[in-house]
Amino acid sequence: MPEIISPLFPEIQPYRSGHLSVDGGHSLYWEECGNPNGQPVLFLHGGPGAGLSPSHRQFFDPAYYRIVLFDQRGAGKSTPLGEYRHNTTPLLIQDIEAIRTMLKIDQWLVFGGSWGSTLALAYGEAHPSACLGFVLRGIFLCTQVEVEWFINGMKNFFPEVYAEFAAAIPSDERHDLLDAYAKRLFSDDPALYLPAARSWSRYEGSCLFLEPQASAVEAFEKEEVSLGLGRLEAHYMVYGGFMEEDQLIKNIDKISHLPAVIVQGRYDVICPPTSAFRLHAAWPESVLKVIPTAGHAALEPGTAAALVAATEQFKLQRRFE
Repeated sequence: MPEIISPLFPEIQPYRSGHLSVDGGHSLYWEECGNPNGQPVLFLHGGPGAGLSPSHRQFFDPAYYRIVLFDQRGAGKSTPLGEYRHNTTPLLIQDIEAIRTMLKIDQWLVFGGSWGSTLALAYGEAHPSACLGFVLRGIFLCTQVEVEWFINGMKNFFPEVYAEFAAAIPSDERHDLLDAYAKRLFSDDPALYLPAARSWSRYEGSCLFLEPQASAVEAFEKEEVSLGLGRLEAHYMVYGGFMEEDQLIKNIDKISHLPAVIVQGRYDVICPPTSAFRLHAAWPESVLKVIPTAGHAALEPGTAAALVAATEQFKLQRRFE
């Protein structure tokens, strides 16, 4: 068989990292990689609550980009892990600005997938002058339709996975799975919130790839991932992302003058293509790239290649085509 060549850049390590204390007792882990004097780019991870992975550094040419990554409140190496209090979209936007100010960055390219695309759009609409452009994947606009799809719609493609997700809740509560999970996830009792977090994360991890990957499910079930992911996804879904309904489309004119590439897996069951097409229709100058053999995951070959191509094109041309 021919050797499969990864579209990603080689693995790299941060040249600087630290923790930034913000309000509500949260401490944010942040890191910088690549060229200290290069073009700044901000990576926003998904979830919310999923946290960073070393592979997230590899979408960018380290000789050209000054790569800034951070774990959002309650995620990854940020503390306290899984803390949903004092955790809202406006506060995350405030955190991004605090990091930009701390690092003395005037403008940066903003890169985000899934919930990271939600936060990228919300941040850009709040601070358009700080943004050079956007690379967005697996679009999630945080509307009620999308939340309902995540909780109940994925059963149309993964009925056995949904059955397991629902079975973790007593039958008399299954009419409202989001509420039932939230009650357990927001409990102070680990005997309640840890199994609920694992079940929630297993549900999502089982639906990530076009061809399910057992390793992804295993990774999502680990406490250091599942606690942040389960608690914070439910928290943001319960509260509609702390935004007005369809706010990101309604305010798209604030960033529509900026270049953007939207990368979307054709068979993304977690964030179906409808949202990417809605965003592109509202933002005609954006470029929509639909990957024909991909689900939701950023590391599926076609998706990863398109994301790297977007960062390369911005590097070379300072615009998207």
